[in-house]
Amino acid sequence: MTTVWLGLFAGMLILQYLVLLLLLKTNWTDHVRARKDFPRVSVLVAARNEERDLPQLLASLGALDYPAERLEILIADDQSEDQTARQIRDWAKDRVNQRLISIRQEQLALYQRNGKANALAIMAKEATGELLFFTDSDCEVPARWIREGIGCFDEKTGLVIGITQVKSRGFFGKMQEIEWWNTLGIVKAVTDLRLPTTGLGNNMIISKAAYLASGGFEGIPHSVTEDLEISRAIRSARFDIRHQVSVDLLVKTKAEESWSSLLKQRKRWVTGAATLSIPWLILLAFQFLFFPMVLILITLSWKMGLAVWTLKIFCQSLFLRSFAKKASQKIGLFPLIFFDFYQIVSLSLTILYYFWPSKVEWKSRNYP
Repeated sequence: MTTVWLGLFAGMLILQYLVLLLLLKTNWTDHVRARKDFPRVSVLVAARNEERDLPQLLASLGALDYPAERLEILIADDQSEDQTARQIRDWAKDRVNQRLISIRQEQLALYQRNGKANALAIMAKEATGELLFFTDSDCEVPARWIREGIGCFDEKTGLVIGITQVKSRGFFGKMQEIEWWNTLGIVKAVTDLRLPTTGLGNNMIISKAAYLASGGFEGIPHSVTEDLEISRAIRSARFDIRHQVSVDLLVKTKAEESWSSLLKQRKRWVTGAATLSIPWLILLAFQFLFFPMVLILITLSWKMGLAVWTLKIFCQSLFLRSFAKKASQKIGLFPLIFFDFYQIVSLSLTILYYFWPSKVEWKSRNYP
């Protein structure tokens, strides 16, 4: 009897992926509509100690396919201790639509204890665009990023999130890339059901009207996941949230290079995820609890256990490949086979590190 119940419980995650696949096939929404006008837009980036990765972002911003007179790029140097400020200053020199904003000592924690949220709040007060585009300093944006983004808005839309792909190098990076596809695939399916959950700090667009109506970054509660909080504020202000998945709204970000840096990142994310609604927490719990359940099932009935696990990997892989294809990307079969073994380690260490009595460390700063 125990074996049957374990099999049914583990099978719930298989059912979850089958439902997600069905939603991708039957409830997919492409939000882009052709526009002939060019609204004024502002790109906002908060940077701190990013001298290694910043040049790739600056190059991609310089290649944006959008009228320069309708485009403003603001990059804040948040008290960097390396050459970040110099890189931005040299890049913005002699360009009227690109500007360095230096966060002064007296501006630290002016609006938020979270350094990034504080820098974004300061920049938003300077921004003149009707639409605010947000990305991170370790990212690269596509040339048609702005054109694709503006086409997703109507008068009721307050926030649009795009898709982010990890630039994978080696097995560790590839596993992180698949993790992102898995998470964003779930977010897309749920958002298209008009049940949005979060923003995406490295690839999101907020209308200036929604930003002001929601109180902006200065008005959100203190959080280390400011993108989640701003999305809540925008929903509370009665604006719609959309998720657009397309190659022209696909931003690339770097993979974490070590388990140490990955766990610090995930501790911050789980801190925010812990504040999600009960249905979302249940959905995420199935992602984690599948592994102890199926491993126990294997010890009781190895044939049933392996059958359930194999079916889960098949349905999960089908979902991930189908979702990535929507963004004109391809995931190979080989890494998908090993993804679950990586997840066992990753999820276990993340949970342990989350409960470890330490502060959240982010950009050389600690947060309670």
